[in-house]
Amino acid sequence: MEALLQTAFYHLIKTLEVKTHRFLYSQFNLKNRLTGIIGPRGVGKTTLMLQYIKEHFYAKKQAFYFTADHVYFNQTTLLEYVHKLYYEQGFRYIFIDEIHKYKNWAQELKNIYDSLTTIHIIFSGSSSLDLVKGAYDLSRRARLYRLPGLSFREYLYLRSQKELDTIKLKTLLSNPMQYNAELSSIEKILGLFKEYLHHGYYPFIFEDESTYYEKVIRIIEKTIYEDIAEHYSLKTENLFYLKKMLGFLASIPPGEINVHNIAKNLGIDFKTAFNYLTMLQDTGLVRMLYSAQGGNHILKKPEKIFLHNTSLLYALNTMRGLESPIGNIRELFILQSIMDANYHGHYSPQGDILVEGKILEIGGKNKSLAQLKKNNTTGILVKDNVTAATPHTIPLYYFGFLY
Repeated sequence: MEALLQTAFYHLIKTLEVKTHRFLYSQFNLKNRLTGIIGPRGVGKTTLMLQYIKEHFYAKKQAFYFTADHVYFNQTTLLEYVHKLYYEQGFRYIFIDEIHKYKNWAQELKNIYDSLTTIHIIFSGSSSLDLVKGAYDLSRRARLYRLPGLSFREYLYLRSQKELDTIKLKTLLSNPMQYNAELSSIEKILGLFKEYLHHGYYPFIFEDESTYYEKVIRIIEKTIYEDIAEHYSLKTENLFYLKKMLGFLASIPPGEINVHNIAKNLGIDFKTAFNYLTMLQDTGLVRMLYSAQGGNHILKKPEKIFLHNTSLLYALNTMRGLESPIGNIRELFILQSIMDANYHGHYSPQGDILVEGKILEIGGKNKSLAQLKKNNTTGILVKDNVTAATPHTIPLYYFGFLY
């Protein structure tokens, strides 16, 4: 079994083609002895780890990679195996994929960290709950990196080798017209943006476009029936509610969805529905938008509930033969772009989304300021199907350059 693990590792490295890197690659460093990469399934965590090994360690045989969900770990512990790699083979950089699949991962990583003072452990996980909360005080020791799906900027580069700089959100909101010359001149920009909304979030689009939605559905299945089922010890009949919940979210505009009507639709109580939504959020299938008000308002229900990304929304509806409401798509794109770039978006009763102190009103090219004026407030129009900004209007696709 150990030989099989090593054979698999060397095969992965030899067959890996390094054509390009995700944005996180340039930020990634191993100064910390414990480093984690977290993010939803399918966004490229494994590829990033293997690329880093191939380009930094492989020639010197300094690093080793394995996945923690291998059957080998039914007969040995993670702690024992890493000690063997360290003492018998001299590896000092150990990359462990799918760490959340190993039951006692947090405690054993802590033991490895404390007992082997010259080792560097790099781990990845799709389920972020324990990674973020830092079970067994792991977060104090670990440097955590978050890897989201592709931004529109990254998609453009992978699709057409068009390399563009990132945009700071504050600058975009205060002076969007400075980007007009560079962005609006990109050939077929609105067509490329439409492609991205349909199938641009997960990097495997560049492997085989014809099976893209099938792979997205498999991400949903694996997240629910493996990650959530194992982490929360849910029974199969409970997992059915999670899948049904995603279908419900795909077909109803976010402004018309709340925890109460989700609970009613599924025939479960409010607390259970909210717990299920939290599970889906923690594992990268749902996003929830809350009010910006502090105090006890933080404990209140989310104001809007979305699927996690536009590819997920299109995949669910396409596989069921349904149209995806364009209003959902536009608002979700803004939210995923903001949140994945590590900005905080909030619900705005005067508009759609509040970010960096600005109210965004999102719509098509004919959208006007009427809604904002009706609420006696100022804000910024974010319009789809326009190519250039004006003093109070930002094209929707500009938000795709935040990371």
